[in-house]
Amino acid sequence: MSATPSTPSTPSTPSTPSTPSTPATSAMSASPLQLVLRNAVCLLPWGKAQVDIGICHGKIAALGQLGGVPAVEVFNAQGLHILPGLMDSHVHWREPGLEHKEDMASGSAQAAIGGVTSVFEMPNTSPPTTNLELLSQKCSLAQNRCWVDYAFFLGGSAENLLSLPQWEKAPGCAGIKLFLGSSTGSLLLHEERLLAQLLQKARRRIACHCEEESRLVERKALAQAGKPETHPLWRDEASAFLSTQKLLALAKPYGARVHILHVSTEEELALLQKARAFATAEITPQHLLLSAPECYSRLGTWAQINPPLRAPRHAEALWKALHMGLFDTLATDHAPHSLEEKARPYPQSPSGMPGLATLLPLMLNQVAQGKLSLEQLVELTAHGPARVFGTRLKGRLALGYEADLVLVDLQKKQTVNTSQTRCAWSAFEGLCLQGWPVATLLRGKWVAREGSLVGKPEGLPIEFDRV
Repeated sequence: MSATPSTPSTPSTPSTPSTPSTPATSAMSASPLQLVLRNAVCLLPWGKAQVDIGICHGKIAALGQLGGVPAVEVFNAQGLHILPGLMDSHVHWREPGLEHKEDMASGSAQAAIGGVTSVFEMPNTSPPTTNLELLSQKCSLAQNRCWVDYAFFLGGSAENLLSLPQWEKAPGCAGIKLFLGSSTGSLLLHEERLLAQLLQKARRRIACHCEEESRLVERKALAQAGKPETHPLWRDEASAFLSTQKLLALAKPYGARVHILHVSTEEELALLQKARAFATAEITPQHLLLSAPECYSRLGTWAQINPPLRAPRHAEALWKALHMGLFDTLATDHAPHSLEEKARPYPQSPSGMPGLATLLPLMLNQVAQGKLSLEQLVELTAHGPARVFGTRLKGRLALGYEADLVLVDLQKKQTVNTSQTRCAWSAFEGLCLQGWPVATLLRGKWVAREGSLVGKPEGLPIEFDRV
């Protein structure tokens, strides 16, 4: 790579934010800077500023006007914005056991190209990740194959719940994941007595899929053969509300830190508002952007996910809650299945859709439409996940933090095309979006440029603050 790469071919010219009254901090390392990114608008913790970023030994070593500072490589990022690399805290990579859908190498490649530099992967693989041996196996599988940094959730069950409070502290562990309603795979923990035992002992944030199992069992007959539009009738609003209500009531006496995944209903929002002292919440792009019945008539089983896509009033309420700061993280619930599997008649078709490749473009398009600010996007995809899960030195453009960065062109227009991904489909296929990632750095090294991978996979386990 040239020491002075040319400016990207189609730069946009952003409006330059006003110069802050106090100049941006610049802390110079004793070693020469390995890379300086110049002339971009950067999303710093306090807001936008046009500052240069100096990188040394994989960390942000300088922020300021660095035009005269010697560096091994200088990149002119004029016309671009630089965001912290995104952290997707809800991803299913399908390895081991389900590699025909995706594996760690193919999934992490999508992440890198899409501007996601940290991934928390879920336990419902085959076998499910339910003990330290299987967690260690996943860490070994990821070594020298992942293009981004990674951590893996341990799945909770009746068999392992007494051990989970100790295992959650293991290296490479993102925390505990609970399925309170059956979704995919065999993981399930929904009995109140067992849940209370775990909530009393666990210390890290617990990620929870909230659908009430008893109600899902009672209503299963409402899922009509060949009619995916009945999916939200089977897994209705009450299924989500009752499960979230039960979890929060059980967690509150112990101050257990729970994270409600993929919130999908208007009714859950009041519960979450009252539980802010101990509960955090996640929203997904699909629950913000897709609604029934239109999504089912247009996409069929491609729109089938758990919890379901629902009537427009829910998406409208979720947007309002987002703007009021009720959500802490925006994550994909990236859950790829093959085209052949998705073509099975409902309800034999599996639930889940891919999302890693489209997370940032979809949300940048919302920025272009004025529905979201860049600051909100960074809060939900970088600052928020880092805070909720306690990552170490990740998720901020700040001195001493790891130089995980994504360069985006807010004016670039491109059509979603996922034909080269392992599952080869997306619910957003063919949609023209404005705002795309054009380059990604992991710990100061280029890993993707203009839609192609660069170098070799050097992802490492994410480190967390221990409690």
